[in-house]
Amino acid sequence: MGPGAGRTRLGEAAAAFSSNWRNPNLRRAQLSFLGAWTAEWAFTVALGVVAYDHGGALALGLVGLLRMLPSALLAPLLSPFADRGRRERVLVVVSTVRGIATAVAAVMVALSGPVIVVYVLAALSTIAATLFRPAHSALLPTLCRTGHELASANVVRGLLDSVATLVGPLLAAVLLAVADVSVVFTVAAAASFWAALLLARVRYAAPPRPAARPRPDLMKEAVEGIRAVMQSRDLLLILGLAAAQSLTRGALTVFSVVVAIELLGTGDPGVGALMAAVGVGAVLGSLGASFLVGTGRLGGWFAVGVALWGLPIALIGVFPQEAAALGLLAFVGVGNALIDVAGFTLIARLAPDAVLARVFGVLESLVAVSIGVGAILASAVIAWFGVEVALVSIGLLCPILALASWWRLRRMDGAVGALDDEVALLRRVPMFRPLPLPTIEQLARGLEPVSVPAGETVVAQGDIGDHYYVIESGQAEVLGDGRIVAELGPGDGFGEIALLRRTRRTATVLARSALRLQALGADRFVSIVLGYLPSAEAAAAGVDDQLGRFAPREPSDEPPASS
Repeated sequence: MGPGAGRTRLGEAAAAFSSNWRNPNLRRAQLSFLGAWTAEWAFTVALGVVAYDHGGALALGLVGLLRMLPSALLAPLLSPFADRGRRERVLVVVSTVRGIATAVAAVMVALSGPVIVVYVLAALSTIAATLFRPAHSALLPTLCRTGHELASANVVRGLLDSVATLVGPLLAAVLLAVADVSVVFTVAAAASFWAALLLARVRYAAPPRPAARPRPDLMKEAVEGIRAVMQSRDLLLILGLAAAQSLTRGALTVFSVVVAIELLGTGDPGVGALMAAVGVGAVLGSLGASFLVGTGRLGGWFAVGVALWGLPIALIGVFPQEAAALGLLAFVGVGNALIDVAGFTLIARLAPDAVLARVFGVLESLVAVSIGVGAILASAVIAWFGVEVALVSIGLLCPILALASWWRLRRMDGAVGALDDEVALLRRVPMFRPLPLPTIEQLARGLEPVSVPAGETVVAQGDIGDHYYVIESGQAEVLGDGRIVAELGPGDGFGEIALLRRTRRTATVLARSALRLQALGADRFVSIVLGYLPSAEAAAAGVDDQLGRFAPREPSDEPPASS
C-alpha cells in the first residue's frame, strides 16, 4: 500500500469518528452505550467477587449460569417491543431498570443483606442489559444513511465498547482496592441512569414500518425473529460463531477470577487487572478496526475476531505467568473489537429491518445462554482436570470453528458488496437520499434489472405506469408531446409522476443508447417513498419541478389500474 492509499485509509478512519460526533442523535446513542456497558463490566467484576467470596469457583460458575438463563428466555419475547415502536424509548426504560436494580443491590451489599437477593437483582439487571444491545443495534441503522456510515457507527460503538471493557473492570479494581463492592455497584447504577438521560434526548423521523398488531402477541412476534434467522444460512452462521465466542466469554468470567487468585496469586484486584487487559486490547483493536470501514472484507475479519477470542486463552494454559496472561488477554480484546465491527454490521445488513430488533434479540438470547454454559463448563472442567487443561480445551473451540467457516464468510462479503452498489445507485436520486439505510436497502432488494436496446421506447406518454426506473448505464431522451424536454444519464430516475399522482405517463422515454435500468414495482416504490415524510417531501418537490418545466397538453384524469 502506497503513501496515497495510506492517507486515504487514514482519512476514512478519521471520518468514521467525526461523522458520529457531528450527528447529535448518533452521538447521544453512542455515549449512552458507553455508559451502559461501563456499568455492565464494573457490575460483572464486582458480582464475581461477591460470588467467589461466598462459595468459591463453583458458586462463581453457577451464578454466571443462573444470571444468564432468565435473559436467554426473555430476550426473544421482549425484543419485539423494539420493533413495534420507537427503539430509543425501549432503551430509556431498559437503562432505568438496570440503574434501579443495581442501586438496590448496592444497598443490600452495604447492609450485609442476604446474598440471594443480590443474585436476584443481578439477574434482573442482566435481563435489562440483554435487551439493551438488540434495541441499540436496531436503532443505529435508522440513524444512518449508507452502509459505510453504518460500518462507521459500529466502529465507534466498538471503540466505546472497548473503552467500557477497559474502564469498567479498571474502575472496579480501583474501587475494590480502596473501598468495597457496594461502591462499585453504586457507580454502575449511576452510569446506567446517565445512559437513560442521553437516550431520552434522541430525536429523529421514524422510518416506515408495518403497522403493529393492536394486541401484542409477543410469542408469535418472537417466532418471526427466529424464523428470519432460520431462513438465512448466513445469519445462522454468524449467530452460531457468536454463540461459540460467548461461551468462551462466559468461561473467561470464571478464568479471570480463578487464574488471578489461584494460578497467579494476585488477589481480588488481579481479577480487575486481567479484565482490564482485555479492555486495553479492545481499545487498540477498535482503533485498528476503524481502518476496515469500506474494505468489503468484514466476513473475513469477523472470522479473525472469533479466532482471537479463543487462541490467547488456550496459550495462557501453556504459559501461566502474569505478564504472559496480561499480554495474551489483550489479544482477546482485539478479537472483541473485530467482532463488534464486522458481526453487528453484517447482521444489520442481512436481516430485514421489520424484525431487526428480534433478530438481535435471538442473538442476545444465544449469547446469554452461551455465557452461562461457558461459565458452568469452565467451573466443571477446572474441578475435574485443573485450570491449565480448562484453559487449553475451551480456548481451542473458537479458532477451530473460525477456520472451518472462513470461505462462507468471504462469500458473504461479496453479497453485501453488491447490495452496497445498488444502494449507491439509488442514493443518486434526490428523493431517495433522505431514506435511512434499512429503508433504502428494502428498495434495493426489490430492484429488477431491465435492458433496453438503443432506439427502443422504455415508457410511452399516455401509458399506465407500473414501475419506477433508475438508469444504471446509458443515455435516454424524455419526449413530451413529440419534443425533447430532458436528457437522462446514469443515476437519473424517471416514472415517478404516474405512480405518485396516480395518472398516466406524462412523457415518453426513449433509449438514445443501450440502457441498463433498475426497475422498482409501483407498490414497493409508493409505500416506501410516501411512508417516510422527508422522502415524500423530496418526491413532491421533484414532481412539481418537472411539471413546472413540462406538462402534457391533454393530461388524462383517468386513474390507472392498480398494479
